[in-house]
Amino acid sequence: MDWKLELVIVPVSDVDRAKKFYTDQLGFAEDVDHRAGDSFRVVQLTPPGSACSITIGTGVTSAKPGSYQGTHLVVKDIEAARAELVGRGVEVSEPFHFGAQGKQDGLHPERSDYGTFLSFDDPDGNNWTVQEVGHTS
Repeated sequence: MDWKLELVIVPVSDVDRAKKFYTDQLGFAEDVDHRAGDSFRVVQLTPPGSACSITIGTGVTSAKPGSYQGTHLVVKDIEAARAELVGRGVEVSEPFHFGAQGKQDGLHPERSDYGTFLSFDDPDGNNWTVQEVGHTS
């Protein structure tokens, strides 16, 4: 049996501000923006090339805005991804590397699949991690 992750709900305080960030700055596609009164709104957004989407909205989660940390996006070229994000006005970290023990250190400064990352926050402080996979293959 296949178990496919299709949707992750991301808690935000201002749906319009978050929608603008995810579409304009991150380049996510808007799939759905549906309201059912003032207390329910669901906005589904999908990262380019992803089979999994996120949902932001009103009345969709009890999680506190900014409480999600380390949700991963995977790219083949971390330098190109960083350049794109910076070009879109996203405040993003420099790439960082983890060694064999899973620790960030100066012993493994080279880019490596599954070991090279960068991070950024959405306007509410939800933290995203971008991981490089497939660059060296």
